[in-house]
Amino acid sequence: MMDILYNTGILAYKTAARVVSLKSRKARLLLQGQARTFPLLRERLDPAGGYIWIHASSLGEFEQGRPLIEMIKQRQPGARILLTFFSPSGYEVRKGYDQVDAVCYLPFDLRSNVRRFLDLVKPSMAVFVKYEFWGNYLMELRRRQVPTYIISSIFRPGQVFFRPWGGMFRKMLRCFDTLFVQNEQSRQLLAGIGIDRVVVAGDTRFDRVATVREKARQFPTLDRFVANSPFTLVMGSSWLPDEDIVIPYFNAHPGMKLIIAPHEFDRERLLAIMSRIERRAALFSQARADHMAHTHCLVIDSFGLLSSLYRYGQAAYVGGGFGAGIHNVNEAAVYGIPVLFGPRHEKFQEARDLLSCGGAFCIQTADEFKVQMDRLLMDPNHLQHTGEAARDYITSHLGATQRIYDTIFPH
Repeated sequence: MMDILYNTGILAYKTAARVVSLKSRKARLLLQGQARTFPLLRERLDPAGGYIWIHASSLGEFEQGRPLIEMIKQRQPGARILLTFFSPSGYEVRKGYDQVDAVCYLPFDLRSNVRRFLDLVKPSMAVFVKYEFWGNYLMELRRRQVPTYIISSIFRPGQVFFRPWGGMFRKMLRCFDTLFVQNEQSRQLLAGIGIDRVVVAGDTRFDRVATVREKARQFPTLDRFVANSPFTLVMGSSWLPDEDIVIPYFNAHPGMKLIIAPHEFDRERLLAIMSRIERRAALFSQARADHMAHTHCLVIDSFGLLSSLYRYGQAAYVGGGFGAGIHNVNEAAVYGIPVLFGPRHEKFQEARDLLSCGGAFCIQTADEFKVQMDRLLMDPNHLQHTGEAARDYITSHLGATQRIYDTIFPH
């Protein structure tokens, strides 16, 4: 009965995507991309198969899977790897990723698609990242005796696996040869439902941000921008509620500079941000290095720079905490600077940990932001200690990728 309900739900999801695609570009990209998957696999893959299949739902999950992909390629240059995405926000950004043999969309989790996909790929193993639980794929991988893993996963008591009606989803968990989880709480929750093939490996995102820091890009314009600034705040992945708090404070404090990297930067958004800044500001794409000494705010209008931008700050504000949830706080903390963010952080272990160790601050109002920022601006010792706490937290959590690799490839 549960299998029937699950397959009916997948069919309904596919039908809804077709309807939504009439108005939604994202849904349209999903359907168009899936239509190209099987021709692409026939064209790009060796019929002999033997691919290590790694699946990430979206861009954030890809960043968690990326350290493992790159370790595999480094240790096993001849390994064949297929990378799949479900969301256009992942595929459209990383479809040219050169560390794998092919990148494609994952077809909807229908039995006919699953058999066709696996017949073409003939995977030697399958690795899912964080939250990907597709029942038909998992059951068929198990039937074919393909070693299957999930990495950087994290579990909470309220999830469906731990509900009385979650039997179908518990069945999915039993398809994994090993579940690599982020923390001990996840291991204990899984043990409570009889899932014991679990390794507490940590979160591969720590390894990723450490690698990004080592390879961080340097921008002459930004070097000039911060050269005469005693304090620069970097606001990353910001939304309007974040800007409602940060920009007025910046306008009232001439002793600081501000870098804003909005989560979305279409022309209308950029104009709206620029119109609110009462001090000298420039768009990054139009900024002139010889004007930077007298520029107080830079608004980033280019994609893919944020992880390198945090190196220019004495503190960071990470956006999203007044919406669906905060963005990547580790990207900022790895530079040894304190991190501020809004209240929607409960689902993010790293945010809770940074708060506990004193490397981050949660703010819910403009007044709370002012209190924290005033102290960071005026107390150098406080700024240094909180930044060191953030850096030490990242350093102490490195190594998840190595632990996973050593388990999957013991020889």
